[in-house]
Amino acid sequence: MTDERLEFQRVMPLPAADIFDVLCDPDGHVAIDGSGMLMSADGAPVTSAGDTFVVHMDREALGDLPMGTYDVEVTIATFERDRDISWTIVGTVRPPIGHRYGYRLAPHSFEDGTEGTLVTSYYDWSDIHPDWRERDIFPVVSGSSLRATLGILERTVRRGYPRPLRVSDTV
Repeated sequence: MTDERLEFQRVMPLPAADIFDVLCDPDGHVAIDGSGMLMSADGAPVTSAGDTFVVHMDREALGDLPMGTYDVEVTIATFERDRDISWTIVGTVRPPIGHRYGYRLAPHSFEDGTEGTLVTSYYDWSDIHPDWRERDIFPVVSGSSLRATLGILERTVRRGYPRPLRVSDTV
Protein backbone atom coordinates (compact mmCIF):
# COMPACT_ATOMS: atom_id res chain seq x y z
CA MET A 1 0.00 0.00 0.00
CA THR A 2 0.99 3.61 -0.51
CA ASP A 3 -0.44 6.96 0.46
CA GLU A 4 -2.47 6.87 -2.77
CA ARG A 5 -3.47 3.22 -2.98
CA LEU A 6 -5.14 0.59 -0.83
CA GLU A 7 -4.51 -3.05 -1.69
CA PHE A 8 -5.65 -6.25 0.00
CA GLN A 9 -5.24 -9.92 -0.86
CA ARG A 10 -7.14 -13.10 -0.11
CA VAL A 11 -6.45 -16.65 -1.19
CA MET A 12 -9.64 -18.36 -2.34
CA PRO A 13 -10.02 -22.09 -2.98
CA LEU A 14 -11.93 -21.26 -6.15
CA PRO A 15 -11.23 -21.19 -9.89
CA ALA A 16 -10.20 -17.82 -11.28
CA ALA A 17 -12.83 -18.12 -14.02
CA ASP A 18 -15.67 -18.30 -11.47
CA ILE A 19 -14.33 -15.29 -9.58
CA PHE A 20 -13.77 -13.31 -12.76
CA ASP A 21 -17.33 -13.96 -13.95
CA VAL A 22 -18.67 -12.13 -10.88
CA LEU A 23 -16.27 -9.23 -11.49
CA CYS A 24 -17.42 -8.91 -15.12
CA ASP A 25 -21.10 -8.72 -14.23
CA PRO A 26 -22.53 -5.31 -13.26
CA ASP A 27 -24.87 -7.05 -10.81
CA GLY A 28 -21.86 -8.90 -9.44
CA HIS A 29 -20.36 -5.58 -8.38
CA VAL A 30 -23.52 -4.83 -6.42
CA ALA A 31 -23.56 -8.33 -4.90
CA ILE A 32 -20.02 -8.08 -3.49
CA ASP A 33 -19.92 -4.40 -2.47
CA GLY A 34 -18.54 -3.99 1.04
CA SER A 35 -19.18 -0.25 1.27
CA GLY A 36 -22.97 -0.42 1.08
CA MET A 37 -23.11 2.27 -1.62
CA LEU A 38 -23.93 0.13 -4.68
CA MET A 39 -27.69 -0.33 -4.93
CA SER A 40 -28.23 -1.81 -8.41
CA ALA A 41 -26.70 -1.83 -11.88
CA ASP A 42 -27.72 -1.73 -15.53
CA GLY A 43 -25.72 -3.22 -18.36
CA ALA A 44 -24.39 -6.41 -19.87
CA PRO A 45 -21.40 -8.31 -18.51
CA VAL A 46 -18.19 -6.72 -19.73
CA THR A 47 -15.86 -8.53 -22.13
CA SER A 48 -13.12 -6.02 -22.90
CA ALA A 49 -11.48 -2.74 -21.97
CA GLY A 50 -13.72 0.18 -22.93
CA ASP A 51 -16.98 -1.57 -22.01
CA THR A 52 -19.29 0.41 -19.73
CA PHE A 53 -22.23 -0.07 -17.39
CA VAL A 54 -24.20 2.08 -14.95
CA VAL A 55 -24.32 1.65 -11.19
CA HIS A 56 -27.01 3.26 -9.07
CA MET A 57 -25.38 4.52 -5.89
CA ASP A 58 -26.41 5.74 -2.45
CA ARG A 59 -23.69 7.74 -0.70
CA GLU A 60 -25.67 7.82 2.54
CA ALA A 61 -24.16 4.41 3.37
CA LEU A 62 -20.85 6.14 4.09
CA GLY A 63 -22.45 8.86 6.18
CA ASP A 64 -19.92 11.44 5.03
CA LEU A 65 -21.59 13.58 2.35
CA PRO A 66 -25.31 14.25 1.88
CA MET A 67 -25.30 13.17 -1.79
CA GLY A 68 -28.21 10.77 -1.58
CA THR A 69 -28.76 8.60 -4.63
CA TYR A 70 -26.98 9.11 -7.94
CA ASP A 71 -25.65 7.16 -10.91
CA VAL A 72 -22.10 6.51 -12.05
CA GLU A 73 -20.80 5.13 -15.31
CA VAL A 74 -18.17 2.43 -14.89
CA THR A 75 -15.65 2.16 -17.72
CA ILE A 76 -13.43 -0.90 -17.88
CA ALA A 77 -9.81 0.25 -18.07
CA THR A 78 -7.96 -3.09 -18.12
CA PHE A 79 -9.30 -6.52 -19.00
CA GLU A 80 -7.35 -9.75 -19.18
CA ARG A 81 -9.67 -12.74 -18.88
CA ASP A 82 -9.35 -14.52 -15.50
CA ARG A 83 -6.34 -12.36 -14.52
CA ASP A 84 -6.97 -8.61 -14.41
CA ILE A 85 -9.88 -6.19 -14.46
CA SER A 86 -9.95 -2.53 -13.43
CA TRP A 87 -12.29 0.38 -13.96
CA THR A 88 -12.75 4.10 -13.58
CA ILE A 89 -15.92 5.89 -12.59
CA VAL A 90 -17.60 9.01 -13.91
CA GLY A 91 -20.48 10.31 -11.84
CA THR A 92 -22.18 13.57 -11.11
CA VAL A 93 -19.17 15.44 -9.76
CA ARG A 94 -17.03 17.57 -12.06
CA PRO A 95 -14.30 17.40 -12.97
CA PRO A 96 -14.31 13.58 -12.99
CA ILE A 97 -12.25 12.31 -10.07
CA GLY A 98 -9.99 9.84 -11.87
CA HIS A 99 -9.69 7.10 -9.24
CA ARG A 100 -9.48 3.42 -10.20
CA TYR A 101 -10.64 0.16 -8.68
CA GLY A 102 -9.48 -3.27 -9.75
CA TYR A 103 -8.71 -6.91 -9.13
CA ARG A 104 -5.75 -9.06 -10.09
CA LEU A 105 -6.09 -12.84 -10.00
CA ALA A 106 -3.17 -15.27 -9.87
CA PRO A 107 -2.96 -19.05 -9.55
CA HIS A 108 -2.31 -20.35 -6.03
CA SER A 109 -1.27 -23.86 -4.98
CA PHE A 110 -2.19 -25.01 -1.51
CA GLU A 111 0.10 -27.30 0.51
CA ASP A 112 -2.25 -30.24 -0.07
CA GLY A 113 -1.84 -29.86 -3.84
CA THR A 114 -5.22 -28.30 -4.53
CA GLU A 115 -5.45 -25.19 -6.65
CA GLY A 116 -7.04 -21.87 -5.91
CA THR A 117 -6.69 -18.19 -6.71
CA LEU A 118 -4.85 -15.32 -5.04
CA VAL A 119 -7.16 -12.33 -5.42
CA THR A 120 -5.80 -8.81 -5.01
CA SER A 121 -8.30 -5.98 -4.70
CA TYR A 122 -7.11 -2.40 -5.00
CA TYR A 123 -8.31 1.18 -4.93
CA ASP A 124 -5.93 3.71 -6.48
CA TRP A 125 -6.28 7.48 -6.43
CA SER A 126 -2.75 8.37 -7.62
CA ASP A 127 -4.06 9.88 -10.88
CA ILE A 128 -6.94 11.93 -9.51
CA HIS A 129 -7.68 15.35 -10.90
CA PRO A 130 -5.74 18.13 -9.07
CA ASP A 131 -9.00 19.75 -7.92
CA TRP A 132 -9.81 16.60 -5.96
CA ARG A 133 -6.29 16.15 -4.65
CA GLU A 134 -6.52 19.61 -3.04
CA ARG A 135 -9.62 18.54 -1.12
CA ASP A 136 -7.68 15.80 0.69
CA ILE A 137 -10.68 13.44 0.96
CA PHE A 138 -9.06 10.19 -0.13
CA PRO A 139 -9.50 7.37 0.39
CA VAL A 140 -13.26 7.68 0.08
CA VAL A 141 -13.79 3.94 0.54
CA SER A 142 -12.10 2.56 3.64
CA GLY A 143 -9.64 -0.29 3.75
CA SER A 144 -12.08 -2.28 5.86
CA SER A 145 -14.74 -1.96 3.13
CA LEU A 146 -12.26 -3.06 0.48
CA ARG A 147 -11.15 -6.02 2.59
CA ALA A 148 -14.77 -6.94 3.32
CA THR A 149 -15.49 -7.03 -0.42
CA LEU A 150 -12.93 -9.84 -0.78
CA GLY A 151 -14.74 -11.93 1.83
CA ILE A 152 -18.11 -11.21 0.24
CA LEU A 153 -16.67 -12.12 -3.18
CA GLU A 154 -15.50 -15.50 -1.90
CA ARG A 155 -18.82 -16.20 -0.22
CA THR A 156 -20.72 -15.16 -3.34
CA VAL A 157 -18.73 -17.47 -5.61
CA ARG A 158 -18.83 -20.38 -3.12
CA ARG A 159 -22.61 -20.14 -2.94
CA GLY A 160 -22.91 -20.16 -6.72
CA TYR A 161 -23.48 -16.67 -8.00
CA PRO A 162 -27.04 -16.69 -9.43
CA ARG A 163 -26.76 -15.83 -13.10
CA PRO A 164 -28.50 -17.17 -16.17
CA LEU A 165 -25.32 -17.15 -18.31
CA ARG A 166 -21.61 -17.21 -17.49
CA VAL A 167 -19.50 -14.51 -19.13
CA SER A 168 -17.03 -17.20 -20.21
CA ASP A 169 -19.84 -18.88 -22.19
CA THR A 170 -20.20 -15.76 -24.35
CA VAL A 171 -16.52 -15.15 -25.10
